[in-house]
Amino acid sequence: MERKRIFAISGVKNSGKTTLICRLLEIFKDKGLKVAVLKHDGHDFVPDVPGTDTYCQLQSGAYGTAVFSAGKYMLVKQQPQISEKELAEFFPEADLILLEGFKYSTYPKIEIIRKGNSAESVCNPEKLMAIATNLDAEERDALSVLENVPFFELDNAECIAEFILSDYFR
Repeated sequence: MERKRIFAISGVKNSGKTTLICRLLEIFKDKGLKVAVLKHDGHDFVPDVPGTDTYCQLQSGAYGTAVFSAGKYMLVKQQPQISEKELAEFFPEADLILLEGFKYSTYPKIEIIRKGNSAESVCNPEKLMAIATNLDAEERDALSVLENVPFFELDNAECIAEFILSDYFR
């Protein structure tokens, strides 16, 4: 079985992870890649809209529900813990799986450090492959990050996409 390509876009809350991921998704889609995104929610998200059949079924005691149509499905399952690796198995046809967050994971990652939002790296340094930032050169020099970690302009999603593809799709 081919190794699943998993890459994280990490950073503190409100650093711009979702914005960057959405821009990367557009680029990857234009290149013909199938990309899935996994996101952890530490606040026990509500997976359905109150009033729908599946919401009512979950509230009434179902441990899981599924709704599907001709082109998609949604599965909700009450389970104490599942890892990102296990969730990735739901996407066997994906060329790439992006993780949103997961700053302490063992997966390779780009960390977003945004002016006025975060001042230093908070990620697992062993897997920090690059930093995407809008800090100026002087502010970048003040960061205490690993040597040889490249910086990318936060608004240059095309360059970030190429970095991900060139390093991880050889």
